[in-house]
Amino acid sequence: MQVQNLQVKTATSYKPVSNLLSGGATNTKTAKNDLDTFILYLAPSTILEGFNLCPFASEGCKKVCLYSAGRGKFSNVQNARINKTKFWAFNREGFYIQLANELLTIHDKSLKKGIKIAIRLNGTSDIDHIDLLKRYSGIDFLQPIFSDLLFYDYTKNYNIVKKYLNTNYHLTFSRSETNQNDAFKVLKDGGNVAIVFKEMPEFWNGFKVINGDVSDLRILDPKNVVVGLTAKGDAKKDESGFVII
Repeated sequence: MQVQNLQVKTATSYKPVSNLLSGGATNTKTAKNDLDTFILYLAPSTILEGFNLCPFASEGCKKVCLYSAGRGKFSNVQNARINKTKFWAFNREGFYIQLANELLTIHDKSLKKGIKIAIRLNGTSDIDHIDLLKRYSGIDFLQPIFSDLLFYDYTKNYNIVKKYLNTNYHLTFSRSETNQNDAFKVLKDGGNVAIVFKEMPEFWNGFKVINGDVSDLRILDPKNVVVGLTAKGDAKKDESGFVII
């Protein structure tokens, strides 16, 4: 099954992209996942001028962003992510049709092998890709037929967390120095919140803290917990309040 791009838009500012999704082995944390994992990496926030792929990012979040961590520190990797972002920005339909076809291929693989595969569409962005996939490709990947694909992400968008509650899209709200009230709302609603700590506590404001550094597979987390992440790189020097000391 393939989705056809009926209206090809001309855009000369980016190169054709062979694969939008990367294997989980490209990320130190997702490499620890017990399930095969595929991730979409784009250029976050306003790196691509005129487009904001992380509209809810706080200043603290931007300063400690892991975009340039790991393999992301290499210019060729950053350039590839920027190129994908230009594809997304200037040929939205083509982008989501290609993404849909890649997901369909992964879906076929999972059925043949009888396994479930984890998909993280916001490796370095915060966009409602699930909605845009449905809009441009006509496929709702949250239908039961695609239950072998386990979608998960982190987001700072409280409304998106509410929108996908109790669906096959597992969202963990990401707390920053500016959205703590929303973080409490998510926890009150029974959801999970990721928090970066200098030193990981056992509890935070009465909520149990689990170690989110052990694996990136948030789908397996118990409900109504704080996913603790230890400060890494520039985050160790954070003074904005993004990292809880």
